[in-house]
Amino acid sequence: MKSVLLQTNIFTPKACVFTGHRGLEKDFSKRALKKAIETVIKAGVTTFYNGLACGFDLEACEAVLKLKKKNPQLRLIGCVPCLEQSAYYALDDQKRYEKICKSLDEKVQVSSTYYYNGCMQKRNRYMCDRADLMIAYCNRDKGGTASTVKYFQKTYPEKQVIFI
Repeated sequence: MKSVLLQTNIFTPKACVFTGHRGLEKDFSKRALKKAIETVIKAGVTTFYNGLACGFDLEACEAVLKLKKKNPQLRLIGCVPCLEQSAYYALDDQKRYEKICKSLDEKVQVSSTYYYNGCMQKRNRYMCDRADLMIAYCNRDKGGTASTVKYFQKTYPEKQVIFI
């Protein structure tokens, strides 16, 4: 999937959702992620929704938190699919997760139960339904990230996806 330039002549976006793979490939670029976030901030985005999963999500959280130092109006909302989302993360990722959670402006627990089949999709749709645009790291046609991108594009064809 190719990257596209942000089109701001239609409306002013206020909220952005992130989606991306847990495993980051060699093509992943922190610089490209930062540039995409800066671009949407310049276009008017002040709220970011993030699923707090390992890999891309945690990278995106850390990038927003760094940019928030210069842009205190930014809001980072973490959306978790179920109780104890991070219980099976590697120790380093658990530490990152906990540190990020302390810096969130809001944490939304989409389900009041423990993990169940479909809770991740429910969380992803919750975030998509509140966003004006998406920043995605998606290099596969199958899986949760691809499904989230397809949901966003099909449900909101007027909204833009920025692929990094």
